[in-house]
Amino acid sequence: MTAGDDRPGEHNLALLAQRSFERLGDYDSLHFEGTWHTSGQIHDRSTRVAEGLRALGIEPGDRVVVLTMNTPEVFVSYRAIWRVGAVVTPVIFLQTPPELRHILEDSGAKAAILTPELLQLFRAASEGLAITAIVVDGDGADATTPYARLEEAEPGPIAPRADDDLAALLYTGGTTGRAKGVMLSHRNLWEAGRGMDAVARSTGSTRTLLALPLSHAFGLNVLVAGLHADERPVSVMQRWFDARGWLELVQEHRVQSGPVVPSMMQMLLDQPYQDYDLSSLISFGCGGAPLLLSLREKVEKALGVAILEGYGCTETSAIVTASTLEESRAGSVGKPAAHAEVRITGPDGTVLPVGAEGEICVRGGGVMLGYWHAPELTVTVIRDGWLHTGDVGRLDEDGYLYVVDRVKDLIIRGGFNVYPRDVEDVLVEHPAVASAACVGRPDPESGEEVVAVVQLHPGASARPEELIAFARERMARHKYPREVRVVDAVPLTSVGKINRKAVRDLIR
Repeated sequence: MTAGDDRPGEHNLALLAQRSFERLGDYDSLHFEGTWHTSGQIHDRSTRVAEGLRALGIEPGDRVVVLTMNTPEVFVSYRAIWRVGAVVTPVIFLQTPPELRHILEDSGAKAAILTPELLQLFRAASEGLAITAIVVDGDGADATTPYARLEEAEPGPIAPRADDDLAALLYTGGTTGRAKGVMLSHRNLWEAGRGMDAVARSTGSTRTLLALPLSHAFGLNVLVAGLHADERPVSVMQRWFDARGWLELVQEHRVQSGPVVPSMMQMLLDQPYQDYDLSSLISFGCGGAPLLLSLREKVEKALGVAILEGYGCTETSAIVTASTLEESRAGSVGKPAAHAEVRITGPDGTVLPVGAEGEICVRGGGVMLGYWHAPELTVTVIRDGWLHTGDVGRLDEDGYLYVVDRVKDLIIRGGFNVYPRDVEDVLVEHPAVASAACVGRPDPESGEEVVAVVQLHPGASARPEELIAFARERMARHKYPREVRVVDAVPLTSVGKINRKAVRDLIR
């Protein structure tokens, strides 16, 4: 926008939501725990909550944390935050108080929207911070603001925001042991959502089951994709993933598709799925973790569904490549979406030919603005307009991408990112531990399991069970190691770095 322009940019997500409602009208759009919510109700509530946020002093650019399970208020809150020009800062509810406090402090959040069961966590993490707590289904007790009070306001206008203004700040783990904020603009999420919508259109699916956390980049992208739809999309939502409940909802509501991660598919296979009518299912959109070919084949055969793999990360607004019903190859994560370009480079930055393995680099509308308060880190990963993902892959002659390995040693457990350094830093806090190394081990249920080896101080003693319990008390549930082995010495390379290949050999 030009200086003084009071119109929202064309990629403003609040404008996208407004136009979606005007285009598709009022209809039953969201089913949650036995109740239907219409698109008109969600739209009206979001316009009122936006004004309620304004009344609390929320201004354009302010960060508003959304710390909830999946509820209809997530749909309402995201739209309201964008309408007032503020920044959605979604937080997965699995955080520990220290992890949440870092996010609250680093983001400079002005307010937080949360569900009652997470109030204790928020209180522990926010002590001494000036953050307004807005509680869904709350009564204003404990100096909180009830969500219903925000909805008493009269609707107001969409705040003007430029296409490249910040729309969302998502925190992802880092090798420093502290989560870093990924800055995504209105344009980033608009473009990525359009790419996801194109995949949905290719399947003809309009009825989706949402079980992934909407606080995750993948879940956020699915929500934005629905705002691009030309046909009326219907979402059936779970508060959190429950395999048996998932099957029941598919049967009851004739669900056609659902975004999933591999661990969810394994859990579905462990249920008596034959007892349910799943004939309405068309496809699964699968991302967030590597998918074993054997699991893919089992799921497609058992559930009669096409699995459409994709690739992306938080830094690319969750989507880079995607498979469709017409274009899909086993082992591949599909072709680049319309908004993305992919190339493979060598260690010196040279673009490699077809079939050669190297670092996956991405350019396009979904690539983040950068890391929050970390310009020096941003320039190391975005060079000449290309995001260097740290992942290794190859492109075939037809443009399909194959992900080979992860340079960053990222562990993806049940679709959630676990960075080895985070686990190692906690384990070495134990008085008996001299050093630690953490790696991921393939697991049929969670995709990868977190496993660590530790070296004890001379003369010290500690049982593996004790070390697991120690880590569990200090880390989010998806992060702590399920297995710890005590070794004589943590394997190191010739330059003194952890030799993760040798560690993986130890824990096989």
